Amino acid sequence: MKNKQNQELAVCGFEAVKALAERHPESIQRLFFTQDRARFFGSVCKYLASVKRIYRVVETPQELERLSQSVHHQGVVAMIREPELLPLDEPTFRAWQDARERVLFLDRVGNANNLGAIVRSAAFFGVSKILISAEDEQAQVTTSAWRVAQGGMEFVDIRKVSSAVALFRAAAGRMNRIGADHRAPSRLSELRDIVDPSLGSLIALGNEETGLSADLRAACDRLVRIPGTGEIESLNVAQAATLFLYELSAL
Repeated sequence: MKNKQNQELAVCGFEAVKALAERHPESIQRLFFTQDRARFFGSVCKYLASVKRIYRVVETPQELERLSQSVHHQGVVAMIREPELLPLDEPTFRAWQDARERVLFLDRVGNANNLGAIVRSAAFFGVSKILISAEDEQAQVTTSAWRVAQGGMEFVDIRKVSSAVALFRAAAGRMNRIGADHRAPSRLSELRDIVDPSLGSLIALGNEETGLSADLRAACDRLVRIPGTGEIESLNVAQAATLFLYELSAL
């Protein structure tokens, strides 16, 4: 939930707030928790006191529900400055290419819970670079995305991209450009044989309903699919991302 007046975003969920408090306590503007959660946040409360920021035990869980607009607050809510995702600039992208980074690109993934689940998987597998399209259909970093990520937001660098096709074209010859497509002839298990190990990799996953755009599919070096029985056409994008991230982490 966003507090437009204060330009704040509510971060809730025990693991999400715990990771935030441990890694980026300076980003917390206000912190609220139930009595039974107080023992887990002693260190960050001392920090907040030192910089004269608000923290306190709430009288009822309903106060946390009001702050976060979620019943899934798990006893703690941190208010942070509304995150502003930086656009991917050319020097940064060049540096990622030179470092042979493994980069996940989300092409109009529209559900915030899916975005959060993908971030969680990316953090688990150590793939820290995530790009999202700047189009209106793309889910943003919201309260629910942060909660579903279960602390993963603290371990990834998320940037925005104005043109997916321009991005993939700019990576030609400098990164493996792979697209997820359930109609592709190549299987995900073949990914390690497909890619050039001397290059970084740029993997694209598409919108939940429409998949990758036709132009983006054309800009990929190869398209690969996750094979199934055929009874169901495809996996949820967050599930598919987990399988791709597993393979990507081994490259």
